[in-house]
Amino acid sequence: MTATETLTPLLADLYAELERITENTRTFSRLLTTDAKIAQTPKEVVWTLNKAKLYRYVPVVPPAQRHRIPLLMVFAIMNRPYVLDLRPGHSFVEYMLKKGFDLYLLDWGIPGPEDRNMKFDDYALEYLPRVIRKLKTVSGSDEFSMLGWCLGALISTIYASARPDDGLKNLILLTAPLDFSDKQAGGFIRWTSEKAFNADRIVDTMGNVPGEMIDYGAKALKPVENYVSNYVNLWDNIENPKVVDSWHAMNTWVRETIPMAGGAYRQLINDFYKENRLMNDTLVARGEPIHLANLRASLLNIIAESDHITPPCQSENAMVKVGSTDKELFKIRGGHIGMMAGSGAEKNTWPHIEHWLTKRSD
Repeated sequence: MTATETLTPLLADLYAELERITENTRTFSRLLTTDAKIAQTPKEVVWTLNKAKLYRYVPVVPPAQRHRIPLLMVFAIMNRPYVLDLRPGHSFVEYMLKKGFDLYLLDWGIPGPEDRNMKFDDYALEYLPRVIRKLKTVSGSDEFSMLGWCLGALISTIYASARPDDGLKNLILLTAPLDFSDKQAGGFIRWTSEKAFNADRIVDTMGNVPGEMIDYGAKALKPVENYVSNYVNLWDNIENPKVVDSWHAMNTWVRETIPMAGGAYRQLINDFYKENRLMNDTLVARGEPIHLANLRASLLNIIAESDHITPPCQSENAMVKVGSTDKELFKIRGGHIGMMAGSGAEKNTWPHIEHWLTKRSD
């Protein structure tokens, strides 16, 4: 065999490898710069107030097979709630609809400059009571369940403590930031508890706090993982459609940052992170004292063991303060978002929620 004949297969292999790398690079660029189709489960708007909307998901099982008590999902105020309905085949909403739940989703919307003074008081004791009145009318049920995630869990807890007789039967908390007594716990508290961290100055200067600022703070807690490993792992799996689709959907949700109302940010840092008023029984919302002992709904408190946003101690310590007699603390492997939207969620977190709620929803 001549040198030319030996070289030809090598050149062909090199060309094929270059083609593969070029195609993978195109895919990588597309994933970074385009949006995936997320939040595709059919739903309808049943209520609006200011920027907020209440959605009801279209049921997929006959009425006779549905649970009697509806479920209201309340997400954080600085992210869109569509992480609960990430993509077909991997959607908590889709999963629960198939299990016969009547599902409602509260989308807080994007605050404008005119909303800069909104506080947790307004979300918990102005918006939520109106949402719940509408939910009762649409569902025909005087009782309901509520699932709160992240700051949505804090808002839900304030409401549940202030309105224990308003029909809330079951409360599910996910990564709930409630107790800030441990200043060495990690998460945002390592910065915000310092006297030098001045939330008043930030809000007075900016009004609403930009979503990019909050997103950067979250990513800076794990900079190597968020700014390096995340993309290295994507490249390593760029030829795996399942991994690519999952990453694209999650990145689409992460990139859609929204501002946080200035009043809520000021209150979060001063009243909660620095003064721990909810746990200390000194929180007052719209003139009402808020006491965890008044919370009587059946409670499922789910903690992510690897959560770097809401360390486990910020959730579990509240269990001794709530007045619920039916309460469960459930710890699960995973992080702040992954425990509900990661690859293991549909095998671990979702079935536990469904099983716990099914026993209390008929």
